[in-house]
Amino acid sequence: MSELNTKIVKATKWSSITEVVAKLITPITSIVLARLLTPEAFGVVATLTMVITFAEIFTDAGFQKYLIQHEFVDDIDKEQSTNVAFWSNLIMSLFIWLIIGIFDDPLAAMVGNPGLGHVLTIACVSIPLAAFSSIQMALYKRDLDFKTLFKVRIVGICIPLIVTVPLAFYLRSYWALVIGTIATNCANAVLLTVYSKWKPRFFYSFAKLKEMFSFSAWSVIEAVSIWLTGYVDVFIISVYLNEHYLGLYKTSMTIVGQIMGLITAATTPILFSSLSRLQDDDNAFQTLFFKFQKLVGLLVIPLGVGIYCYSDLVTKILLGEQWLEASSFIGLWGLTSAITIVLSHYSSEVYRAKGRPKLSVLAQVLHLIVLWPAVLIAVKFGFETLAVTRALVRLELILVNLIIMYVVVKVSPWKMFKNISIPVLASLLMAVVAMLIQGIWDSFIWQIVSILICLVIYFAVIFIFPSNREVLISLKNNRSND
Repeated sequence: MSELNTKIVKATKWSSITEVVAKLITPITSIVLARLLTPEAFGVVATLTMVITFAEIFTDAGFQKYLIQHEFVDDIDKEQSTNVAFWSNLIMSLFIWLIIGIFDDPLAAMVGNPGLGHVLTIACVSIPLAAFSSIQMALYKRDLDFKTLFKVRIVGICIPLIVTVPLAFYLRSYWALVIGTIATNCANAVLLTVYSKWKPRFFYSFAKLKEMFSFSAWSVIEAVSIWLTGYVDVFIISVYLNEHYLGLYKTSMTIVGQIMGLITAATTPILFSSLSRLQDDDNAFQTLFFKFQKLVGLLVIPLGVGIYCYSDLVTKILLGEQWLEASSFIGLWGLTSAITIVLSHYSSEVYRAKGRPKLSVLAQVLHLIVLWPAVLIAVKFGFETLAVTRALVRLELILVNLIIMYVVVKVSPWKMFKNISIPVLASLLMAVVAMLIQGIWDSFIWQIVSILICLVIYFAVIFIFPSNREVLISLKNNRSND
C-alpha cells in the first residue's frame, strides 16, 4: 500500500505539472486562434472532429482500459495481450481510414459540410497516428509513469503554438487547425514509441483477442454512448442552425473544458489506475475515492462558480469581443461542469476500476434517452434555448450516477454531498460577494481586484475547517516532499 501511495503521489505531481503547463500554453493558443479564425472555421473542424472521435472508438476498442485495469497472470500474458492490442488497433485504424477515404463526400455532406470530403480524408490521418501510440500510452498509465507522459505532452502542447498559429496567420482558414492536429498526433506517435520500453513484436492470438474483448466490448459500447452524448448536439446544430452557431457552441464547451481540465485531466487517469489496484479492498477503495472527490471539489467548485459570475470577462479574455454572444452559455456551462465533475464525472472510473463498465454504459444510455429529444425540441427555439437546455440536462446524468453508485457500488450520495458541503457553501458566499462588488466600478482592473477579493474570502472560509485545511496542506506537502 505504501509503495502504491508513493506512486500515486508522484503520478499526481507529474500529471498536475503537465496540466498546469498545458493550461498556461493551450489558452494562449486558443486566445490567438479565436482572434485569427472565425466561429465558422471552428464549426467546420467541430464536425470533422465528430467523425474522427467516432472512428477512434473502434480503433482502440477499449484495449487501453483493459491493459490498465487487468491483472495479468505473468509478464508473458501481459506481453501477449499488449501485442494483440497493438496490432488490432493499428489494422482497424487503417481499415477505417480507407473506408472514410472511399466515402468521404457523403460523410462530409451528412455532417453538414458538403464539398469538404477531401478535407475529412486528410484530417482522418490522425486516426492511424493515434492508434499507433495508444498502447504505449496505456502502459505508462498502468505503471503510473506520468513523468514520461509529461515529456510527451509538453511537445504536443507546444506544436499548436508553433505550427497552428503561424498557419492561421497565413491561411486564415480551418486548414490551420487540421494541419496542426495532424502534426500533434504525429509527434505523439513518434515520441511515445521512442520513449517506450515496450516495442511491438509480431504476435497475434484470436483467443487472446476474444478474452480481451469480453471486457473491452463494454468499454466500446460506453464510448459510443459517450460520443453520442457529446456529439448529438453538434450534429443537430449542423443540420438545424449553421456553422456560426456551431462554432460558438463547441468552442465555448472547449474553452470551459480546457479550464476544468486543469483539474480533471490531472486526476482522472490517476484515480482509475489507483482504484484498479484497490478493487478488492472496499474500505481502501472508498477512502481513496472520497479523498479525490474532496480535493477536486475544493478546487473545481469555486472555479465553476467564478466562470459563471465572470462569464463576460472570461469570454473577452479567452476568445475576444466577437465571441460575446456565447458568454451566457460559457458561464452556465462552467457552473454545471463543476457540479457534474464533483458528483458524476468520476463515476465511470469507479465502475471500470471495479471491473463493471456496463454500469457506465447504463448511465450514458439513460442520459442519451433524455438528451436527444431535449436538444431536438430546444434547437427549434434558437441557439440560446438550446444552450441552456444542454447545460441543464447534465443534471439528469448526475442523478442517474448517484443512484447507481449507491445501489450497486455502495457509495453513499449523502457522504458525497457532505464531502463537498464546505466548498459549496464557501463558493456560494463568494458568488454573493462577486455579484455585489464587481459592478461597483466598470473597469478591467476592478474586475481582477474583485476576483482576488472573492478568492481571499473563499480560502479564508475553507481554512476555518480542519478537514479541508488538511487536504490542501497535505497536497502542498506531497508536492514539496516528492
